[in-house]
Amino acid sequence: MNHTDTPKTPASFHVKSFGCQMNVYDGERMAEMLGAQGMSAAADGAQADLVILNTCHIREKAVDKVYSDIGRLRREDGSRPMIAVAGCVAQAEGAEISRRAPTVDIVVGPQAYHRLPDLIGMAGRGEAAVDTDMPAASKFGALPGRTKQARPTAFLTIMEGCDKFCTYCVVPYTRGAEISRPWAAIVDEAKALVDGGVCEITLLGQNVNAWTGEDGRGRLTGMDGLVRELAAIPGLHRIRYTTSHPNDMSDGLIAAHGEIDKLMPFLHLPVQSGNDRILKAMNRSHTVETYLRIIDRVRAVRPDIAVSGDFIVGFPGESDAEFSDTLKIVDQVRYAQCYSFKYSPRPGTPAADMDDQVPAEVMDERLARLQAAINRHQLDFNTASVGRTMAVLLERKGRHPGQLVGKTPWLQSVHVTAPDLAIGDMIDVDIISAGPNSLAGQLSRRKAA
Repeated sequence: MNHTDTPKTPASFHVKSFGCQMNVYDGERMAEMLGAQGMSAAADGAQADLVILNTCHIREKAVDKVYSDIGRLRREDGSRPMIAVAGCVAQAEGAEISRRAPTVDIVVGPQAYHRLPDLIGMAGRGEAAVDTDMPAASKFGALPGRTKQARPTAFLTIMEGCDKFCTYCVVPYTRGAEISRPWAAIVDEAKALVDGGVCEITLLGQNVNAWTGEDGRGRLTGMDGLVRELAAIPGLHRIRYTTSHPNDMSDGLIAAHGEIDKLMPFLHLPVQSGNDRILKAMNRSHTVETYLRIIDRVRAVRPDIAVSGDFIVGFPGESDAEFSDTLKIVDQVRYAQCYSFKYSPRPGTPAADMDDQVPAEVMDERLARLQAAINRHQLDFNTASVGRTMAVLLERKGRHPGQLVGKTPWLQSVHVTAPDLAIGDMIDVDIISAGPNSLAGQLSRRKAA
């Protein structure tokens, strides 16, 4: 993997992350680590000596996109940057990546990216630089402390891996077993983020609500205890978490939604299907009834909570009647947001070898019907916001002069003209109109409820 047209000691880098929020977090941590090594961040791959493609392996098209991006990194003069493939594709395919794409210099899995500086040195010397080990010990202790953030919001990974083994999912094979980060490490990182300007933190994990650990007094606690500790940090105004699993919605976490003001009224709780036979084939270990009971319990303690979900259409063997059950649960829960996908067979997963794979055209038709139902409920949820005054955290500039975009407690995007305000301000906004994907508002003289 020694290519004479690549820099042997890169001075600049660019990280491009695909997929989930955990990849975004990992990409940010890689950038902070390389910055601590004296390297500078480049705006894009065309200007970087090193390009890191931080990959996702959940869907087939995401994998194909990685190889497409690798091919586009060669420049007009024939040179190219040093190329590192990180993340779940790296974990799943390992050295095969270099055989399929010989221009790749480094392959590093999601549990080994703290070794990037060593791997960069190896690649610069023309040595094979591949590390896809998944050690039980946490990588986080090897990473530098958090630095000042450019945004008022930040992700914070509190656990990694998955022990659920859903039959369609590669995560247990690419991220490994569930490992909870220590309480003190999470609290320290949260305080560092707040000291760096962050006022909203989203806790991350493949099954984030499976987190367990010993608190500051040595007592075993679940994620509800961690949330209560984080809520005591001065300057931290909002706490969110994703992605959660129905089986890990503990009594304490449900109660926390009704007791902790800083825990935002938003719950992302994937169900995947509205049919019990399909759920069993997916190895989801919950039923429609147990899932709906959790939603009812959370709404009992926090009636205004917004619920989000994930759905897969076209799982092997799914009949028209079984898909109709999914439409029924969408109407019953009335999701404020949803992610929906066509089933994508992933090599090595049990579902990929199941009989009765659903034809692509059938999946296309079902996905269109599902998304129409989801969009209808999302628009209804947003329309119900018109006339209300909401607290909005301003996160970025809008497309128009003086326009800023922020989020409500219910994770709705709000566009507001506020030329005298700044990103990071928390303001009260009167909602004046709603669309399926965002709200429009104006500065309010009233206090948000």
